[in-house]
Amino acid sequence: HAQDDWFLGSGDTIRWFFEDGAIVDGKLTRPMSLAVNKLGHAMHDLDPVFDAFSHSAKLAALAKDLGLKDARVLQSMFIFKPPRIGGEVLWHQDSTYLYTEPQSVIGFWFALDDASKENGCLYAIPGGHDETLRSRFVRKGDGFDTNTLDDSDFDVMASIPLEAKKGDMVILHGRLPHASESNRSDRSRHAYTLHVVDGACDYPEDNWLQRREDMPLRGFER
Repeated sequence: HAQDDWFLGSGDTIRWFFEDGAIVDGKLTRPMSLAVNKLGHAMHDLDPVFDAFSHSAKLAALAKDLGLKDARVLQSMFIFKPPRIGGEVLWHQDSTYLYTEPQSVIGFWFALDDASKENGCLYAIPGGHDETLRSRFVRKGDGFDTNTLDDSDFDVMASIPLEAKKGDMVILHGRLPHASESNRSDRSRHAYTLHVVDGACDYPEDNWLQRREDMPLRGFER
């Protein structure tokens, strides 16, 4: 329950999340810089450096080109994927977690290190964005639940690696199935992600990520 509160309350602040195995019997098993899974989920609003990067004319123009009429920056994450402990991310669609009606979320994923198959790059299923949304992750009481919308499996055998060089950007449609494997190499796979939604769409109250009334979603203007 405490972990649920820590996660569910992170939509309008900055919190850290540890890798599995980074803490044993209440003690870190490695230095802090190599133990953190990610930071989230409002660096784009609360940290000056991330704010400056996340709210730029270039990203505003890109969001417009992608069809977002009223682009709003909803979520940011710094993903560490540290060497030898960086955990896998299971197959999912971003609209499962950041749902709008109609669906509008788009992920902007920035490689801060070279991302290869050896250190846990992204994998995606070509054409998978044309498939149905499989599930919704929603708030339920003081916790959360997953509502199944379509119980068919992803065709993971058709997936391809999205290897990227440091500085590359990957754009992820909200229904595109994607995942990443564990990082068992001796190299980190740092990445920064933004998730953007269309303010013209409805954002349900049962979405897990909610913000205080005095901290409304912003567009790309600073």
